[in-house]
Amino acid sequence: MLDTDLKGLFLKHASTLRGYLARKVRDPQLAADLVQESFLRMAERGRKEHIDNSPGYLYRIAGNLLVDHIRQETRRKTDTVPHEALAEIEDEMAGLEAQAMAEQQRMALKQALSELPERTQEIFRLNRIEGMTHAQVARHLEISDSSVQKHLSKALAYVMQRLQEPEK
Repeated sequence: MLDTDLKGLFLKHASTLRGYLARKVRDPQLAADLVQESFLRMAERGRKEHIDNSPGYLYRIAGNLLVDHIRQETRRKTDTVPHEALAEIEDEMAGLEAQAMAEQQRMALKQALSELPERTQEIFRLNRIEGMTHAQVARHLEISDSSVQKHLSKALAYVMQRLQEPEK
């Protein structure tokens, strides 16, 4: 293709092609860039071989460039997310971490309690888990109030010690 043919093609079709592409991409600058790239590719191809239908070939190049651009944009596109949504995810993660830690503490507490004598375990369960007072536990188990206090003191001291020990 001769340079004069390319110049004539440009003068005749550039603005129509730019208008067509601008309607498709809704960005006049991008449309102008695609038109320019189309003519560059047309010029490169025209130097190597004869093109029978130059306007048709030009529009095909522009269409292919448009498709390529849309594909690239689709691959690059990331949806914007409001900061509030990110904060919720952060809060969920913190919540999950707190739940995991709480579960570890429950398991450690359960393990420490299982190491106590049965009577001490029962007194601890009645008082700390079921919420009975010292007097109610004493009546329920038919033991003295001071005995309940001693078992609880022993249980609490042992449990606190076990929970403060580093994990093995």
